[in-house]
Amino acid sequence: MLGGCCPGRNDQCTVPYLDTICYCDLFCNRTVSDCCPDFWSHCLGTTPPYPPSSCERNGHRFPSGATYKENCNLCTCGQNGRWECEQHACLIEDDMIQEINRRSYGWRATNYSQFWGMTLDEGLRYRLGTQRPSRTIMNMNEIQVRVICSQYVTADKWPRKIHEPLDQGNCNASWAFSTAAVASDRISIQSMGHMTPQLSPQNLISCDTRHQGGCSGGRIDGAWWYLRRRGVVTEECYPFSLPQQTPADVARCMMQSQAVGRGKRQATAHCPNSYSYHNDIYQSTPPYRLSSNENEIMKEIMDNGPVQAIMEVHEDFFVYKSGIYRHTDVNYHKPSEYRNHATHSVRITGWGEERDYNGKTHKYWIAANSWGKNWGEDGYFRIARGVNECEIEAFVIGVWGRVTMEDMHNHHGRRK
Repeated sequence: MLGGCCPGRNDQCTVPYLDTICYCDLFCNRTVSDCCPDFWSHCLGTTPPYPPSSCERNGHRFPSGATYKENCNLCTCGQNGRWECEQHACLIEDDMIQEINRRSYGWRATNYSQFWGMTLDEGLRYRLGTQRPSRTIMNMNEIQVRVICSQYVTADKWPRKIHEPLDQGNCNASWAFSTAAVASDRISIQSMGHMTPQLSPQNLISCDTRHQGGCSGGRIDGAWWYLRRRGVVTEECYPFSLPQQTPADVARCMMQSQAVGRGKRQATAHCPNSYSYHNDIYQSTPPYRLSSNENEIMKEIMDNGPVQAIMEVHEDFFVYKSGIYRHTDVNYHKPSEYRNHATHSVRITGWGEERDYNGKTHKYWIAANSWGKNWGEDGYFRIARGVNECEIEAFVIGVWGRVTMEDMHNHHGRRK
């Protein structure tokens, strides 16, 4: 180290600076791009040779050609002495967060570090990933049931059978995560706790390739078809792995050869995770569509467990922190690229209602997202119920796990 700086070129020699990082190796003496503003004085003990066309930022001068990243936009010091910045709509916009929290929308927004620096377009392309069902699937007959109950949480009725939210990262595959989560809960409930698998989204992402896009998006009806015909193993057996470069770089299927024998459902291949040898396959029956009536969705959840729903995710949903979410119009005054949405799928696990300070009752669904437990309310969110907020009640799916007495007996014996 020379004066706190690294000799030669060292890409690891960085320090935090404002909302980005800057370089402090001696290669900066050859190129000014991304160098720390105090590089010359700190590393070389000299004043920087700033040309007249240098740019200023936060009291520091930057030479022409220097760059820094401001949230999701790259800024470059131009020959005219002015910063020239990209104009992308960012996934995290401070003014949107402040405006939501300033008004009485009934929910709070916050800044998430995992979303900082992403464009809104990247958020919609990498963090969602459910395609709308085909017209044939949307026309499935609806099951009609009814219930009246003001508060219900599936984890209270079925303790240790409702699985925690996972994190899909920048893999656009909510279609696989929501399907695996609902199937995991339903199998655990139906088997009365004898089988409590956390099913593998990666098994679906890598192996369910028929008209599916892996981490580039897919359909839930295709996922349920795969669960019914082929089945999937557990997360322990086939753990999730993020794509190395782009969402298109999906790891090849490691469970190609699967056998579904009578009374025994195990993959003929070993688990990709060499530490696990339980390669049991779990399957489901064909899914069924529920009525969009809130009472009928509630009845299904109360009787049989969590359900799967598709919803439209708008730009403000990414910054949701707590409360009852309703899409806001805080970006109405901005260009259209700041207001965008795409389709997502989630798991509804319960419902409730609360009164505000005016005595007005607000009804909500409790739903599990797949953005990790540090997002929202410990990985969950509440969203307005009974008004089809973000179309969350338009297409709701239930399913039965394929569970036999022999399955329960075999797993019970293994647990002992």
